[in-house]
Amino acid sequence: MHNMAIALQQKGFDVTGSDDEIFEPSKSRLAARGLLPEREGWFTANIHQNLDAVIVGMHARADNPELLKAKELGLKIFSYPEYIFEQSRDKIRIVIGGSHGKTSTTAMILHVMKECGLQYDYLVGAQLEGFDCMVKFSSDARYTVIEGDEYLSSPIDRRPKFHLYNPHIAVITGIAWDHINVFPTFENYTEQFSIFIDKIESGGTLVYCEKDEVLDALIRNHSASVVRIPYDTHEHEIKNGTTYLKTNMGNIPIQIFGDHNLQNLNAALKVCTTIGIAQADFYHAIASFKGAARRLELVNSTSNHSVYKDFAHSPSKLKATTDALQKQYPNRQLIACMELHTFSSLNANFLQEYNGAMAKADEAFVYFNPHTIEHKKLNPISTDQVASSFGGSNVRVFTSSSELREVLTKRSWENANLLLMTSGNFDGIDFSELASNIEPK
Repeated sequence: MHNMAIALQQKGFDVTGSDDEIFEPSKSRLAARGLLPEREGWFTANIHQNLDAVIVGMHARADNPELLKAKELGLKIFSYPEYIFEQSRDKIRIVIGGSHGKTSTTAMILHVMKECGLQYDYLVGAQLEGFDCMVKFSSDARYTVIEGDEYLSSPIDRRPKFHLYNPHIAVITGIAWDHINVFPTFENYTEQFSIFIDKIESGGTLVYCEKDEVLDALIRNHSASVVRIPYDTHEHEIKNGTTYLKTNMGNIPIQIFGDHNLQNLNAALKVCTTIGIAQADFYHAIASFKGAARRLELVNSTSNHSVYKDFAHSPSKLKATTDALQKQYPNRQLIACMELHTFSSLNANFLQEYNGAMAKADEAFVYFNPHTIEHKKLNPISTDQVASSFGGSNVRVFTSSSELREVLTKRSWENANLLLMTSGNFDGIDFSELASNIEPK
């Protein structure tokens, strides 16, 4: 929401906002632009007839006093994705959906379009190098590139966000059950992607990962009259810890790695060539792409040791990320840590989905905070229950982040990599500080 506020101000809108808690980096970024509210909280006086519209984020509840006042006054109320669409009505909309890889694929497309000098608007779910904001609105861009999240639009709009964008070019990276609190069955979750396909504009294009069996079956059985462009893992080879793309221009070194990233890269290639970017220009541009923040992001490294952090939290993401590091560094031990932090991951009924998710790690550490479970009003889970769900003899479960940190700092890190996977921060672990304290001596 704070990125949207900044983007609207940059386009020339007069923007105000409210929230009951504002954290960093949002707080400093809003303050730097004069957009930080004078005080935190909800105040009905902020809502008046002089407002053109009110945009509601997921943090506001349905009984929010400012939202109720806006309804009472009959003001135009948008959910976040509704307003993204409002700003992109007259543009060619490129929407990237899927259970995993959305941010990385969107980031790759944006990086290449920028390197090639195209004008575009965008919405992306991570901070990107060379971009000062995660949202951009303009009057003159021909394209808008949107990361299409399948989570709910707002407290008063229960539609998945990506159902509201009506893409001309759609990408689906894969389907792996997530958001169990909203989609209680795998069939219900999969249905949302079928609806997303229905939302593609007539004569539009669907780029999809044919390697994903569930997605491939869904698309083969779908009646949508769209151009279908399948993709798989881009051809490549790994030499001395560097991944090279195999192309008709020769082998091209890139700065990212892992099969999922190479699938995302291929999706980006299909999208970019669809809008007229030459393959040669794509490959030249993608060689300088370093990745999105917290997507297999390198924290620290030495000649025989590296620390990576990743946003991975769902079973499919854990498998993909651990597999990527194991393949990239086959001669190093892999110590993988993940935090059960999301509603789905802490749900006892969903835990079994994690079976084998960290099997590629030499040592797998799983952390959860029992207080987080209480806060989310979920049934308690035990360390034995978590260990059994993940399976394998390499799994160890922690409920104390300080104990986990102590174990990591005391072990030997010669010829070993550390992978930290979470949508949180293991309850206060500073990744950079940790990385500096576990360098091989």
